[in-house]
Amino acid sequence: MAQSILQSVKGKRNGSSLHDIETSIEDQIETLRGEIAAFAKMIGENGAKQSQTVRARAESSFEDLAARGEDLLHEIQRGYARGSREMRRTVRQHPVATLGAAAAFGVAFALLLSRR
Repeated sequence: MAQSILQSVKGKRNGSSLHDIETSIEDQIETLRGEIAAFAKMIGENGAKQSQTVRARAESSFEDLAARGEDLLHEIQRGYARGSREMRRTVRQHPVATLGAAAAFGVAFALLLSRR
């Protein structure tokens, strides 16, 4: 670009008209506009590709997270079922001890509430 401006100025010294200089500058501006438009298009396409890549990664991560959440939920459900079976078995094996423990817990809870 600097070279063409210098050529225009040099041409003016050699007797070329002001109209030729204006035409040359307008041509350079049009060329720059075309290059800027091509650059903007390239940036837009690149941004679209990157957004698709990021979206695909996010969807994949979400699917992985959902699968882990489901696995965790199933594990918690199994643990809850196992714990409730063990509690029922303990209550059936030691009914008197269970009643005593429940009564002791109730008394302790009542004492804590009465102090407030």
